[in-house]
Amino acid sequence: MKALSPLLPWLGVMKERRGRLLLGGVLMLATLASALGLLSLSGWFITATAVAAMTGAYLDVFAPGGGIRFFAVSRTVSRYLERLYNHDTVLRLLADLRSRVFRGLVVLDARTLSRVRASQWLNRLTADIDTLDNLYLRLLAPPLVALIGIVGFALFAMAFLPSAGIAILALLLPLWLAVTLGCAWWGWRASHRRVERQERLRVRTIEQIEGLAELTAYGALETHRRHWRREERILLDDQRRLGRRTAAGNALMTLGVQSTTLLVLMLGLLAFQQGAVSGPVMVMLALGTLAVSEGLGNLPMAFVQFGATQRSAERLNEQTALRPALVGEPLTTGGAAPALAYLEVDVRHGERRVFVDLTLTLAAGERVAIVGTSGSGKSTLAQLAVRAFDPDAGSVTFEGHDIATIDPDSLRARIGYLTQRSELFHDTLAANLRMGAPEASDERLWWALEQVELRAWAETLPQGLETWIGEQGRQLSGGQARRVALARVMLRDSPLVILDEPLSGLDSGTAERLKATLDDWLGERTALLLGHDEAALPRCDRYWRLVPGAEGTRLEGDVSHP
Repeated sequence: MKALSPLLPWLGVMKERRGRLLLGGVLMLATLASALGLLSLSGWFITATAVAAMTGAYLDVFAPGGGIRFFAVSRTVSRYLERLYNHDTVLRLLADLRSRVFRGLVVLDARTLSRVRASQWLNRLTADIDTLDNLYLRLLAPPLVALIGIVGFALFAMAFLPSAGIAILALLLPLWLAVTLGCAWWGWRASHRRVERQERLRVRTIEQIEGLAELTAYGALETHRRHWRREERILLDDQRRLGRRTAAGNALMTLGVQSTTLLVLMLGLLAFQQGAVSGPVMVMLALGTLAVSEGLGNLPMAFVQFGATQRSAERLNEQTALRPALVGEPLTTGGAAPALAYLEVDVRHGERRVFVDLTLTLAAGERVAIVGTSGSGKSTLAQLAVRAFDPDAGSVTFEGHDIATIDPDSLRARIGYLTQRSELFHDTLAANLRMGAPEASDERLWWALEQVELRAWAETLPQGLETWIGEQGRQLSGGQARRVALARVMLRDSPLVILDEPLSGLDSGTAERLKATLDDWLGERTALLLGHDEAALPRCDRYWRLVPGAEGTRLEGDVSHP
C-alpha cells in the first residue's frame, strides 16, 4: 500500500472520467473474450469436422462457422474501437493532469520557482505526466481484464471438465501475480531511479547546448562531456537491465501459459479416453487456454516500469503540495499614480547577499532611474515591486500599504512591467499585444504600434495584426520583439510603470526617438526605470547607481535631473 499511496491523488483525477474508463475496460474485455471465443470455437470446429469426416456423422457447419465469423469480426472491431477510444481517453486524462499541475505551478512565487531549474519544471509538466499514462492504459485496466479472462475461462472449462478449470486457476492465477506484482517488485528499483537519471541527462544536454561557448572558452567542454557520457551510460545500464527483466517476464508468461495448455490437453486426453469429454471439446479447452496469453502478454513490460510511474507520481505530488507563498487582500485604492518605497530591505539569493538595509522611495508621479552592471540587483528591485517574492527583511510599500499584505494579482493589475526579456508567444501579433489589454480594439493596437514605430512595418505583414510571430517572436528581429513588448506595456496604461532595459537591442536613432515618446507617454505616472547606463533611459527626476559590495549592493549618487 505504501508504494500505491503516491498514485492515489492521480487516481482521484482519473475518477472524474470513470464513465469513459469503465467503457474502455469493457472494450478491452470484449476484445479478450472475442479472442478466447475465436480460438476455442475454431479448435472445436476443426476437430469436429475431422471427426465427422472420419465417422460419417452429420455436422451442422453453419452455426459454428457463423460463430467463428462473429468472433473474428468482433475481435477486429472491438480491438480497433478499444485502441481508438482508450487512447482518446488517455489524451484527455493527460490534459486534465497537465491542467492541474500547471494551475499549481503558475501561482508559485519566483523564489519558489527558482529552487528548481526551468528545464526540471518542464520535465515534470511533460515527461512525468506522460509516464502517468501507464496508470490506466497498462497498470489498471489490462491486469483486471486479464484476471477476469482467466477466471471466466476457468469457470467455462469447469462446465465441461472440472479438473481442467481447477488446473487453469491453479497455474494461471499465480502466473498473473508473477507477471504483475512480481515484475513490479523486480523492476521497481531500476525503473524508479530511471526517472531522476533521465532528468539529469536532459539537464546536462541542455546545459551543454546552451553553454557551449562558455564551456569551450573555459576549457571545460571535455569535462562536461565526460559527466554527460557517465549519466548516459548509467541510464543505458538501467534500461538494459529493465529490458532483460521484461524479456524474462515475457518468457515466464509464455512458459506458464504453454505449460497450462499442455496440462489441460493431457487432462482432456485422459477424460477423452474415459469418455468424459469429446475430442472437439478436448481441443477447445486446450486452445482456449492458449488464448489467455493475449490478456497476459503486455503485463510484464508494463509492471517492470511500475517504479517509474510511482516515482513520477511522487515528484508531481511534491510539486502540487507547494502552496503560493504570496497572499493578501485586494487593493481598494484608485488608479492615481502611487508612491513606492523600499524600506530597509534585505534580500538573499542562496548564500549571496543582494541587498542589506536598502532604502529607496519614489514619490507619486516621480521617475527614478536605477543604473548598474548586470547582476547588481536591478531586476531584483523590479521583482520586489511586483511581488514576485517578498524580501527577507524590511518591507516594500505601495501607496503606503505594505505589499506583503496586498493580493499579488490586485497589485500587478496597477503595474506595467517590461521585463528584461521580451516574453512573446507563438500566436498572432494582436494576441501578443492584447496580453497587456485584453479588451483593446484594433485601433488601440495600431496606436501602440505607432508609438513604438512599428505601425509601418505591421501594415506590410501579409495578415496585418493577425500575422503569427513564432515561438518567442522568432519571426521578429530582437529590436522589433523589444518594441512589441514595450507596446504591450503601453496598452496597460498603468499608474506605476517599471521598465527594465526598455531600449536594449535598438539602434541609436530609434532609441533616441523612443526616449522622447516614452518621456511624453510617462507623463505623471510613477516610473522606475532600470538600465546599464543613464543615456539608455528616458529623462528621470533622480538617478541612482547600484554598486555591488561584499556586504550587499548599495545605492550611490542620488543626482537630481537639472
